[in-house]
Amino acid sequence: MAEATATFDVRRKGTAGVVDIQGDVTAGSEEVLMNAYESTGDITAVILNFTGLSYMNSGGIGLLVTLLVRARRRSQRLLAYGLSEHYRQIFELTRLDEAIGIHDTEQDALAATGAA
Repeated sequence: MAEATATFDVRRKGTAGVVDIQGDVTAGSEEVLMNAYESTGDITAVILNFTGLSYMNSGGIGLLVTLLVRARRRSQRLLAYGLSEHYRQIFELTRLDEAIGIHDTEQDALAATGAA
């Protein structure tokens, strides 16, 4: 199994959990990402902070789809901010932008959840 090269730190903001991503998100990040998700607790929205993202490959995109499925099962919204133009385009090409709310700032994402 590949080794995780990213960290996922969780902050609670009202009814939302913000996951701060640092490093490379690949298939090897699965356990660390899912543990971070589980630690968010009883929330209505998960906000992914991509400002510290160095790299994400197709395995990382696959993890986001898995996370989206889990969040939907719990009736949670999944949002993101801090994506570079390159990763915004990838979200558009993969149509992830239709399922994950993309925002420019943390404040915008929080406002969209009603947690701001």
